[in-house]
Amino acid sequence: MGRGRTYRRAVVATVTTVLVAIASLLPTPVVAAHGRRADGAVAAEGRGAHGGTTEKGRGADGVPTSRAPSRRYPVSVELTSLAPAVIRQGGELRISGRITNASGRRMGAARVGVRIGAAGAIDTRGGLATVARRTPLTRADGPEVAGRTARLAALPAGAERGFRLSVPVPDLKLDGAGTYALTVHVVRADGARAGTVLGLTRTHLSAYPDATRLEPLRTTALWPVLDIPRMEALTLRTQDSVLPVFRDDQLAAALGPGGRLRRLVEMGKGQPVTWVLDPDLIVQARAMAAGYRVARTPGDTDPRHATEGKGGGAAAGWLAALRAAVRGREVIALPYADPDLASLARGGGTPLTGLLRRASRTGRSEVDRALGVHARAGVGWPAGGELDDGIARYAKGLGLDTVLASGAAVASAGELVSEGATDDGAVSLEGGTTALRYDAAIASQLFAGPPAAGAAGAPARLLLRQRLLAETLTAARELPSARRELVVVPPRRMPLAVGRVLLTVVAEGRKAGWLEPVGFAAALHKPTAGRLRGFDGYPPARHASELPPSRLAAVVRDRRRMRALAKVLSEPRATAASVQAALARSVATAWRADPAGAASYQRGVSRYLTASIASVRLVPKSTVVVTGGSATIPVTVANGLQQDLTGVELRVLSGRPERLKARDRAMRVQASRAVSRTVRIRVEAYANGPVSLTAQLYTTADGRPWGAPMTFTADVRSVPSGAVIFVLGGTALIVLAVAFRLRRTRSR
Repeated sequence: MGRGRTYRRAVVATVTTVLVAIASLLPTPVVAAHGRRADGAVAAEGRGAHGGTTEKGRGADGVPTSRAPSRRYPVSVELTSLAPAVIRQGGELRISGRITNASGRRMGAARVGVRIGAAGAIDTRGGLATVARRTPLTRADGPEVAGRTARLAALPAGAERGFRLSVPVPDLKLDGAGTYALTVHVVRADGARAGTVLGLTRTHLSAYPDATRLEPLRTTALWPVLDIPRMEALTLRTQDSVLPVFRDDQLAAALGPGGRLRRLVEMGKGQPVTWVLDPDLIVQARAMAAGYRVARTPGDTDPRHATEGKGGGAAAGWLAALRAAVRGREVIALPYADPDLASLARGGGTPLTGLLRRASRTGRSEVDRALGVHARAGVGWPAGGELDDGIARYAKGLGLDTVLASGAAVASAGELVSEGATDDGAVSLEGGTTALRYDAAIASQLFAGPPAAGAAGAPARLLLRQRLLAETLTAARELPSARRELVVVPPRRMPLAVGRVLLTVVAEGRKAGWLEPVGFAAALHKPTAGRLRGFDGYPPARHASELPPSRLAAVVRDRRRMRALAKVLSEPRATAASVQAALARSVATAWRADPAGAASYQRGVSRYLTASIASVRLVPKSTVVVTGGSATIPVTVANGLQQDLTGVELRVLSGRPERLKARDRAMRVQASRAVSRTVRIRVEAYANGPVSLTAQLYTTADGRPWGAPMTFTADVRSVPSGAVIFVLGGTALIVLAVAFRLRRTRSR
């Protein structure tokens, strides 16, 4: 298509959008006594406590997640079925739904009818949002389709009733491929106010006749299988194995038959999607399958209190199902535990870069071994797709060359029209980072409050399906001959209802011909030069959900303490691995949805380290009796760890070395796990009486003090007279030397 034609189409689309928006602001004129104007348009009643388009929940852009009576109309209208989802060629449009009388009084006989937007096919994606936001009935909703209504009997206050409509497609007067505003309304059927609107709902109706030929959007749909971390830092050592401890057993239900994670795997199998996995979830599932324990309470520091986990079979079954589902498919292994890149970049996460980078390398290997695939690594996913210079630099420091970014955050150098036609794809940024832009408008629909399961969520699922079909078809119509990319990113913890709708939309668009599913690698092919858009600050809610800098600082401190603990262990690698994995989980993006759980998890890791460090200590004592000139003093070292203690030594210092001192400068301490070891320090006594001694443990690796010192008293008795005379003589010589020096000083 030529440049001039493209320009004219953009101008026409812009003008049409403006006219539709102006028309939507014009209320339908007030009717005469009988409720109708001469031209037959139906008027809104304008009174009553409720109306048909206020939602029970909204997404970020105001898109409804469920329908409830609005403030304008007394009747709530919900659609439960609309078939076909895409109008192809002739046939009938079948609509079913339910109405609820929320007025508080009896409603007389009424009828249900449909309208198609007066402007015809909506040419811009902004126009779709305008339709979704419109509340009262306006001229923009178009006239009622004549003769295609369903009559409703009187309805008591608070009652609900279903309805069905069948409308021949020719009666809808659709003018070709595109998305149309569909309004389903309820009006009074009889009486002086016949025709008065009692309630309505709107959705989008997509049409794609068989003869339509649009260049399909190359569509990459991600399929995330992620969850909140469950595995703790502590482990239970037995004679034969090391059992991990989980904070609860909720993962067993999610992995089992009917659970969210199991159903996601079953739904995604054989579908044209790119799998997005957290290596930590694979590690946790494998640990469960091999045997695990569940803490008595989350954050408990004693693994002996943990009980046997019941989800081993569910975890093994889930791993087998996932292995079969991803065979031959593209798999992305996110950084280990899916770290919150935005929080880390802005909250002081630089000291954790090395830890997270090493954990990610290990995690990718775990995914490959467990699933028999070669997963793609080096892909980061900031929360909300937000990307700025700081996040890009931090991601690069973790070895992440590709970052999933909202299209609202990244611009390519050659956008196809001034308003920015849909064209996601890869953008090369300064510094060597590739940003894979995903569709922000579609993401806002998918990230809105999830539809309820079962019949209760049917209206919300239908609205979501129709809106996504409308978004993708309108995007394809923006530039019908241009080959472009569309990247669809659902929520991390994708609800099952959202997943079903997403697969339905991809299937319907593919069958009609305006979508062409492709893989992740295809979306990254030939990135264009681009830049980050101007940054005006993050949405307050997203900023408020970031991990606080104080918590990141606590994770950094725990990492230092883990290094110290590793120096005294006989097998430091096993303990270090479990704690380092827990530290990575402490900064997971998943915690944004559970701030209380995030704080609890991090405190649990800190308490475990505190308890572990405190379990290697000196057993207090008050007084020991030393008899004779040479003797030994027993000092007991308690080892409460679950492995042997090897990396410490004991030093004892005397407060009066002229009366008693230790002959052994330092004694290495070795103790088996969960036992105490008594070390005997040789001392030499020179005089009877009490002497204060201080015992202190030190790490042999770097000579740093370990734990608190212990002070006790040595009561020296029965020192031989020769030793006493020797001590007294030495003391007298010292006194004489001092006196002689003072006398010489005065004589001068």
